[in-house]
Amino acid sequence: MAWREITSNGGLAVITGGASGVGLAAASHLAAQGFSLLLADRNAAPLETAAKDLQAQGATVETEVTDVSDADAVAALADRAFTLGPVAVLMNNAGIGIGSSCWDKPEAWRETFDVNFFGVVNGVQSFVPRMIENGRPAAVINTGSKQGITTPPGNPAYNASKAAVKVLTEQLAHELREAGAPIDVHLFVPGFTYTGMIAAVMPEKPDGAWSSEDCVDYLFSRVSQGDFYVLCPDNMVTEAIDARRVLWSAGDIAENRPALSRWHPDWAEAFSAFEKA
Repeated sequence: MAWREITSNGGLAVITGGASGVGLAAASHLAAQGFSLLLADRNAAPLETAAKDLQAQGATVETEVTDVSDADAVAALADRAFTLGPVAVLMNNAGIGIGSSCWDKPEAWRETFDVNFFGVVNGVQSFVPRMIENGRPAAVINTGSKQGITTPPGNPAYNASKAAVKVLTEQLAHELREAGAPIDVHLFVPGFTYTGMIAAVMPEKPDGAWSSEDCVDYLFSRVSQGDFYVLCPDNMVTEAIDARRVLWSAGDIAENRPALSRWHPDWAEAFSAFEKA
């Protein structure tokens, strides 16, 4: 289903994690495309500020304080959304990043999965059946992460949750295609992007990071081409480098290398040569 058909029909765009970062940038972009907005976030004050800023730009905006880890709360968000009009875009974007380790901090694992993965599951299960029933062109955009694809060491809970989002989104695209539903699905994979999560530890925007607006512009340029996988570059990593890193990670399995060989000292030279090839 062509993106231009979705935009030409208009309707409602629902964005979780919509109070800041790429969620807010996506809201601004979609409003400029003629969509009305329903923004959801668990933080009321920034959500209200975001709505006022968007309304000042001429957008039609509704808000709903929502914890996406709560299935009932997301179902209530969907109930409200469908009273406002047909849902044309669902962007399951809310996410958190908290420290974790493989053998401790079990509460971090549960909270991370509840938001990053089950928040997306809740969005899909609350919205998609009614989007199918409506039978109109629509799109679902799930926010993943490169850390869910190449899974670098450092935060296993976050990586695992985003890997799960990747699998869920691939399966969703397949099932909707097999069902003949006019709903496009996209896996949005930001690069190094200066969001509120990054600003909490880096008060100044690093030169290597893209802005949220840069990332969203790239997202919708690829969505308009019908791409499922949208891996965003940034000011440090090109599309070509991303492709080589993804291929190397898959090669760990195909070639029976050590786990995460990209970071293994015995494979550092081989990876460097492969990445530059």
